[in-house]
Amino acid sequence: MNDLSQPPLLAARGLRFDRNDEPIFGPVDFHVHPGEAVLVHGENGAGKTTLLRVLAGLLRASDGKIEIDGTQADRHKIAESTALLGHLLGHKGELSAEENLRFSLGMYGQRVGLSPASALAAVGLAGFEDSPARTLSAGQRKRLALARMLSIPARLWLLDEPYANLDLPGIDLVNRLIAHHLHRGGGALVTSHGAYATGAVRTRTLILNAASSSRTEAST
Repeated sequence: MNDLSQPPLLAARGLRFDRNDEPIFGPVDFHVHPGEAVLVHGENGAGKTTLLRVLAGLLRASDGKIEIDGTQADRHKIAESTALLGHLLGHKGELSAEENLRFSLGMYGQRVGLSPASALAAVGLAGFEDSPARTLSAGQRKRLALARMLSIPARLWLLDEPYANLDLPGIDLVNRLIAHHLHRGGGALVTSHGAYATGAVRTRTLILNAASSSRTEAST
């Protein structure tokens, strides 16, 4: 369970993003504590993917600030603390599943006690270690991306539609991985059009409205 007496893992204060002088989202104020998942809801065009890309340091906010562990975060701190699973999974098609995973770990570091082989097994890819990524199905490629999230030491997961291309066992896998990450003291922001992110984890909902302020709603 998260300790609300400690600074939030992530806090966004007055965060706003404009593109070509057109507002995309914000200003928004929200936080994510260790052990907590925040579900980001909103209509198409509300800026959900853009918000996660701003939090990952891939886009520069037009205004506002991002704090991690109670202090304002620079690009280095953001890169060290966050991991993004987006629509583009970033696999190299000619590399095997294990080679892709080792390449990512070389860039982002590796969580102690978890080998690439055990991470692949944890997401249901045992036996596919030597398979080129281009030969994997869409669901298997998503599982390979989940193995990367599981393996790197980033405390804040930014998950953009993590249930896409997954069957029901895959959806259950995502929820179990999120629960495990939160149990270890991590946090997560999750966008989803479906009502899949349920279960025995502490969650709140961030309602993101296009070009306007957000609001949060308590959940389970």
